[in-house]
Amino acid sequence: MTDTDFLRSPQIYARAGGAMYLVIIVAGGLGEMFVRNGLVVTGDAAATAHSLMASSALWRIGVAGDLLQHVCDVGLAMVLYVLLRPVNRNIALLALLFDLVAMSVFVANKLNLMLPMFLLDDAKYLGAFTPEQLQALSYVAVRTHGYGFGIGLIFFGCECIVLGWLIFRSGYLPKFLGVLMPIAGVCYLINSFSLILAPKLADAMFPAILLPCFVAELSLCLWLLIKGVDVPKWNGRMRAMPAGTA
Repeated sequence: MTDTDFLRSPQIYARAGGAMYLVIIVAGGLGEMFVRNGLVVTGDAAATAHSLMASSALWRIGVAGDLLQHVCDVGLAMVLYVLLRPVNRNIALLALLFDLVAMSVFVANKLNLMLPMFLLDDAKYLGAFTPEQLQALSYVAVRTHGYGFGIGLIFFGCECIVLGWLIFRSGYLPKFLGVLMPIAGVCYLINSFSLILAPKLADAMFPAILLPCFVAELSLCLWLLIKGVDVPKWNGRMRAMPAGTA
């Protein structure tokens, strides 16, 4: 296999995408469940502030892990575009655009997680605020991150629906993934819009509403990593693409 053939092999892209997806799932899970859920005390700004200051290094590691996750997100988006463009190039591009918007929101939203590190510092310019005010502002920043993440998931949910359509029609990836991904997308949309429109409903549905999302994404991750794509069928779809679009 030449270097050019290696770089064009759909299995190389699939395995790389699966590996990046696994990093995304692990880093995202650790950041949310281990770091934030472990340090944030719901409804108690003072306790949350003390927890963050006592474990500031862990908090920063959590943010760094989130950013690593989003670096992998960009690579995965490119991989999925390459793998799925033989189905429909324009629809694959739509999925890519939804992903890039979602990632832009996610990355910018990390500033809300860094804000408490500045507000709870002992810098002299913070003397204009009382400790209680700084604790409250820090807690608001953390809460805002949750809503910002929900907004990003609206676009990611749309991407999941589009990816499901492409996978289902591909012929070189299993149809059950093409069913699971749109279900995940709808669950993301329900969760995010309920967070905005009916927060109490969102609290009641969480975390059950996201279980189908975890199943769908982990299934796609493992399939790409272990099985990849049906190469002859992928090559057949590539050859069938109009000239100049491959």
